[in-house]
Parts: sequence; C-alpha cells; structure tokens
Amino acid sequence: MMDTPQTSTQTVLEHGISVHKYFNDLFQELINGSELKFNWKLPQWLTDNKKFIVDNLHNYEIVKEYQLMHDCGKPYCMEIGFDGKRHFPDHAKKSHEIFSKISDNKIVADLILKDMDLHLIKSDDVDSFVENNSVETIITLLVTALCELHSNAEMFGGIDSTSFKIKFKQSDKRGKQILKLITKETILI
Repeated sequence: MMDTPQTSTQTVLEHGISVHKYFNDLFQELINGSELKFNWKLPQWLTDNKKFIVDNLHNYEIVKEYQLMHDCGKPYCMEIGFDGKRHFPDHAKKSHEIFSKISDNKIVADLILKDMDLHLIKSDDVDSFVENNSVETIITLLVTALCELHSNAEMFGGIDSTSFKIKFKQSDKRGKQILKLITKETILI
C-alpha cells in the first residue's frame, strides 16, 4: 500500500492515514466540541444528530483499522487507462479479499467490502441498505464516506469546487435519507 500511488501525490496507505486523520478531527468535534483543524463542510444531518452518531459508531479501534486498510486491495487491481490515469476496478471487493487473508476481523472486513456503497448508492436502494446492515455499520460507513470526501477534496479542486459540491450534495441527500430511516424521527432539514 505504501508503494502504490493512489494519486500523483498520495499512496494508498497515505490516503488511509489521511481519512483517519479527518475522522479524528471530526470525532473530537463531535464528542467534545473541539475546533476543527481541517477545512470542512458539515452536513446538517451530522450536526443535528451528533449524539446519535457518536453513540452508534463502531468502536474506535474498528473504525481506525477499517479506515487505514479500506483500500488495501488497490495495489492488486490497479490499471492504467488510455488517459494515463490510475483506475482501481472493483477495489472494495479486492480490498475485502486481501484484508480477509491477513485478519480474521469480520467487522472490519465487512466495512471494507461496503466502503464504496455510500459513494454509489441510489435513493431507491437506501431502504434495502438500511435493512441489511447494523446501525453501527451504517453510521461508520456514513461518517467515513464524509471523511473520505473531505480527505480527497484537494483532488477535486477543494471544497469550493463544483466537483466537490456535486459529491457533497449526493452525500448530504443520502445522509438525510438514511438518518430518517434509522432514527425513526423527523430530522430538521
């Protein structure tokens, strides 16, 4: 992982470390109101539901291992496209496979397998996603997807870029939809 470039400026391992650093920054804000160190755009579903989110994450060590290892399969599926860009087809499945060979932690393996779900999920698939996953898995994936988005923001041109705004809008919609389903309460939107 430490030798495989994810982007021209970051290896796969460095990306995992970055995602976890973003998580730590956000986690400290959620649990004790610490000032954020990184540049964030926080969705209202997160700020309105801090306690619920903190109370329903997987434990910290599981989250950390998942975030650090979530792309461990990328070195085994990297392809260079005609455009010269790196592509990692089906990398979540490959990462799950690789992680499962080195660890028997089934929770982390499951999180790795589902890592891309919240980046790709369509509105019509949210009910099924919620029904088929534990609340802890859903919240951990949701928060990590937000951390991944912010960790990758510079690659998109920063949090003020059109690309980031499009990805954030999608993440925001899914977060609202998911939290409505799992809290069974009306969330201020």
